[in-house]
Amino acid sequence: MSQNDIEKLIELFKNPKKIVISSHYNPDGDAVGSAMALYHVLKQLNHQVSVIFPNKFPLFLSWIEESERSLIFEQDGASASQVISAADIIFCVDYNSFKRLGEMESLMVKSKAIKVLIDHHPDPEKEHFGFVYHSASASSTAELVYKFLKLTGLHSKINRQVAESLYAGIITDTGSLSFSCNNPDTYIIIAKLIQKGLDAERAHRLIYDDFSENRMRLLGYTIYQKMIVIPEYFTAIIALTIDELARFGYQQGDTEGIVNFPLSMKAINFSVMLVERTDRIRLSFRSKGSFPANIIAARYFEGGGHLNAAGGDSYLSMQETIKRLKEILPQYYDQLNFEIR
Repeated sequence: MSQNDIEKLIELFKNPKKIVISSHYNPDGDAVGSAMALYHVLKQLNHQVSVIFPNKFPLFLSWIEESERSLIFEQDGASASQVISAADIIFCVDYNSFKRLGEMESLMVKSKAIKVLIDHHPDPEKEHFGFVYHSASASSTAELVYKFLKLTGLHSKINRQVAESLYAGIITDTGSLSFSCNNPDTYIIIAKLIQKGLDAERAHRLIYDDFSENRMRLLGYTIYQKMIVIPEYFTAIIALTIDELARFGYQQGDTEGIVNFPLSMKAINFSVMLVERTDRIRLSFRSKGSFPANIIAARYFEGGGHLNAAGGDSYLSMQETIKRLKEILPQYYDQLNFEIR
């Protein structure tokens, strides 16, 4: 982002505006944390601020203050549409394309509001945004929001609520600081957030130690009964059907993080989780080292993401999707055959 763009944004923020903060379909910790951090800052500047998510976010993020005030497009599309249409500025956080907004896409494309992108996903569609603050090397969008606040002179507005929100984004998008976290900036920012009032231990517990009994039993069932290990290709596959989710009283977010567990095994370098939805199979990919999970997602499953964490969709049946995955793996044997020392 150029100095000229920064100065323009500073000028825009001087007078109260109608501001919308949007994020992607199936919002995760980085999406919710980044959006709510901006919300808490902009409210202090007396802007009229609304946060809109395409669908519900996981329950384990509901502790983030005022997240309950966010609009969920799937539940109240009329109100969300009205707010988007009236917006002067729309922040687009943690997504690189309007395609990631689901049914919100057309409204966002049509909106005449000034659009500000803050994101760390590769290859953003920059032509659709008036201002772009992007870095694919950042640990998370939350890390970029922190830096954006510094660039625009709003760093002084970071209070406990902002700090907690940003921490939630950073810690969840790095797998609790287990990947995409080799930049000293990430740790320096967390230290600064603690100085601003963040209780990191409390926030970590609220994110990771808030399982329902059903979610814990689903995790056990998934690892014991549903994990397919393919040792010759250093890969594990987990697949859950709609009926299996219903059996464990599934709620939004209950499968979050399960895909990471197989990577705890020494000989597994690639993990894939398939979750059946009503209209598709949703795939989550995780990898170790330099194996490109995002390439697999983009090349074969209409998705994308980061080197070690990506997502995609299949419109085949569950069994056909698993078969497709198994057919792909031999092509990547050499890249998968490594040991981290």
